Amino acid sequence: MKLLTHRSPFGLVILALVLLLASGIGGGAIVCAQGPLPIATAAAAPLQHLSAEGEAALRSFIAAGTLADLRWPDFIDQKDQVKNFYDSAGYGLAWVQGGKPTPQAVAISRMLLDADGKGLSPDDYDGPRWTDRIARLRQPSPPPSDTDLAKFDLAMTVCTMRYVSNLHSGRVNPKTLYLGIDLDRPKFDLSVFLREQLVNADSENLKSAFARLEPPFDAYRRLEAVLPAYEELARKDDAEQLPVPSKTVNPGDSYTGVRRLASLLRLVGDLPADAMVSTDPPVYQQPLVDAVKKFQGRHGLEIDGRLGARTLKQLDVPLSVRAEQIRLAMERWRWVPHHFARPPIIINVPEFILRCWNDSNHNVLQMKVVVGKAYHHRTPIFFDDLRYVIFRPYWDVPLSIVRAEMIPKIHRDPDYLAENDFEVTTSDGTVVSEDAVSGDVLEGIASGALMVRQKPGPKNALGLVKFIFPNDYNVYLHGTEAPQLFARSQRDLSHGCIRAEDPVGLAAWVLRDQPPWDRVHIVAAMNDGDNSRVNLNKPIPVLIVYGTAAVRPTGNVQFFNDIYGYDTELEQALAKAHPQ
Repeated sequence: MKLLTHRSPFGLVILALVLLLASGIGGGAIVCAQGPLPIATAAAAPLQHLSAEGEAALRSFIAAGTLADLRWPDFIDQKDQVKNFYDSAGYGLAWVQGGKPTPQAVAISRMLLDADGKGLSPDDYDGPRWTDRIARLRQPSPPPSDTDLAKFDLAMTVCTMRYVSNLHSGRVNPKTLYLGIDLDRPKFDLSVFLREQLVNADSENLKSAFARLEPPFDAYRRLEAVLPAYEELARKDDAEQLPVPSKTVNPGDSYTGVRRLASLLRLVGDLPADAMVSTDPPVYQQPLVDAVKKFQGRHGLEIDGRLGARTLKQLDVPLSVRAEQIRLAMERWRWVPHHFARPPIIINVPEFILRCWNDSNHNVLQMKVVVGKAYHHRTPIFFDDLRYVIFRPYWDVPLSIVRAEMIPKIHRDPDYLAENDFEVTTSDGTVVSEDAVSGDVLEGIASGALMVRQKPGPKNALGLVKFIFPNDYNVYLHGTEAPQLFARSQRDLSHGCIRAEDPVGLAAWVLRDQPPWDRVHIVAAMNDGDNSRVNLNKPIPVLIVYGTAAVRPTGNVQFFNDIYGYDTELEQALAKAHPQ
């Protein structure tokens, strides 16, 4: 359960997932096509070629990698793609015909203006500028010069490439934040994509081409569907803060914030629009209590109907922040691979939930998890492959835990290790001591020359099974000797590894295609066998992701606490991001 740490340019990050994303990081097609697929296009229209002067201007802009007309003039990062795009057509214009914008250019300009509906910023793609640009080209007098046409065409090419790239892969490279996420999926050629799928596409094929760029997950689409509603809610809400009571407000208590509470819960849909709420006297009672329970259920809180500190804190989060959480979750979904050889295991850290699918992409297994503590022991965010399972595992205690937690206990009680099924070994696993710890052995433990490990069995901190997806962080999934932890609503309690509520069910799903590993054999191996390893015939992708907003298939919108502060880091990164 050792955890390596890394520092990103935007703060301490323990790894990397979305992104993403499991609860809304759940459901929907998981195995899908890799990248945008070819679509039929309309017959190519004759290219409009520029005069020698106009072509020279276009070539000079491209060679410089900058165009002053753009909101973000520098396109050095796309210069080669832009050059290839125009080289392939002999520097004929792609978005202008007869001196006027093509229908495709007009349609794309509307998409760029509406980029906020995709959780992106229209300004990054000159969205507000396109109406005037198109109007200037359409006016009969004076006619635009060839240099004007070149600028318009190049601006449309650069902005469309930026939009295509951001829509498909996100605005921020996740590796700058989470070292364990690397967008190593095959990149598609932007110049070819624009030329073959956009330039001559009719309106329906144009929409299809852009739709194919987006994450092919229902969870992403549900977030996209609710984003406009939350942006509208944010505009309607006055963000008034609730009064802070001196103690927890229980049903039946007087509370001066009843009016504001009713208004907010009605706005977000937890309190029915026709519900009658008495504010004179201001007593916290039905139907507000049931509405608060609904709110608590949607925000990862204990559902007790009481107005405690954690509930009031979530109630006071502005709805504009909730809309931003949705946008951040959509960004993280764009980092997730669009194709998996097998349906993955997805763990959404701030939701404390693990989900699995079957080969038909139906969510067949869901369970609570315990993740790393918010301070010093964060569970990393990364993607890797589960390769083997160990029944009745040993726990090799990391030296950091030995020094910080175990040595003080041994000083107080030399029999501590023996009483808790620990043993002291050499680096090659030879047992040195299973009894009371002597001074010499304790010195060896403290120096790291001797190791401490816990023997297999019901006292083992890893439970009776662990699931290994080899990674640089030495993080894995495992059972637990403390099932009572799953009763808590906030479960950031571990040293970094992930404890699964139903390890038998998870093992049965992981080994479902490997006879004789049914539940009977799994339970026997966990309780009666020796320490043993079972290799998977086919690796299973494991995605440890981070999404604080999700939408259930029922339409229920959920938000989770930003336990590691990663939403803040991503917001800062997006604020600095140049569209690429």
